[in-house]
Amino acid sequence: MEHNTYLYILVMAGVTYLVRVLPLTLIRREIKNRFIRSFLYYVPYVTLAVMTFPAILSATASPISGLAALLAGIAAAWFGRSLLQVSVICCAVVFVLELFL
Repeated sequence: MEHNTYLYILVMAGVTYLVRVLPLTLIRREIKNRFIRSFLYYVPYVTLAVMTFPAILSATASPISGLAALLAGIAAAWFGRSLLQVSVICCAVVFVLELFL
């Protein structure tokens, strides 16, 4: 069993290394295609959203309070509130809904 664990770690390390090194070695010139540049620009934001969205809904006792906090946070951010204000609003929404649900 332990032999397989080391093999799995080695394979994961190799794959992680190749994913990071191959673009550096294969793409030597500046990327001039507007579509590819815009795609690469938004990859970090999409990755962050994909990682945090399920956590927002499952971090509370009920998914309804998580969804309500998400919508309140989106609305607060849309109207120009700061990150601290958005966080406080989301926490308050979850607190109130968990108190009454």
